[in-house]
Amino acid sequence: MKKYKAIIDDGCNPELVAGAEFDLPMGIPIIKAPSKIIIPPGITPFSMRDRAPSQADAIGFYEMDVNFSEVLRHPEAFIDDFGRFAIMISPDCSLYRDAPLPVQLINVYRNRGIGSYYQRRGQYVIPQIRWGNEYTYTTKYFSEKIAFLGAEKHSIVAVGTYGCIDGKENKYHFEAGLEAMMDTLEPIVVLVYGSMSDKIFGKYQNYAKFVQYPDWTTRMHK
Repeated sequence: MKKYKAIIDDGCNPELVAGAEFDLPMGIPIIKAPSKIIIPPGITPFSMRDRAPSQADAIGFYEMDVNFSEVLRHPEAFIDDFGRFAIMISPDCSLYRDAPLPVQLINVYRNRGIGSYYQRRGQYVIPQIRWGNEYTYTTKYFSEKIAFLGAEKHSIVAVGTYGCIDGKENKYHFEAGLEAMMDTLEPIVVLVYGSMSDKIFGKYQNYAKFVQYPDWTTRMHK
């Protein structure tokens, strides 16, 4: 079969999704629900992985995108590195609300595409769910809630609150997106990186198991 090489690097690494299943019609790669739900004892940020307290930790990407840009560009280089750890949370690519909608969509694609890539290579992967403006967590623009595509229902997911609930507008969109996620994915377990206010999460406690993890700085100080 003839191989084609892109004239420019579009950052999407289409070869990485060879063999993946896709959430149609948008074509977002699917991170499959695991056969067994595993809850990690802690979450270690990607840039701090060599200081992880335990290899039973999940590696997460709750930091600036530039810090894990090499994972997005060359995920094959980290297969053995991430294989040291029991769990990986898919990359938390930023969905800024003021970013153009195609940029938000492509970052959902990157999140699921990279997660699917490692999952197909034997890694236990939990999908990180991130939403941006209302177009990503409602059907006001697309026929699908694009923030939740590529993650299967009735399974385990992760969310991050660090820096996402400061201020009235941020809190509004976080709460609205969380409600949409719970309604759409109906998760069994939700890992929460950062603070977990009962005012925001309390009404969902009867519908899923929520496990809260402190951010890295707080964890290390403790």
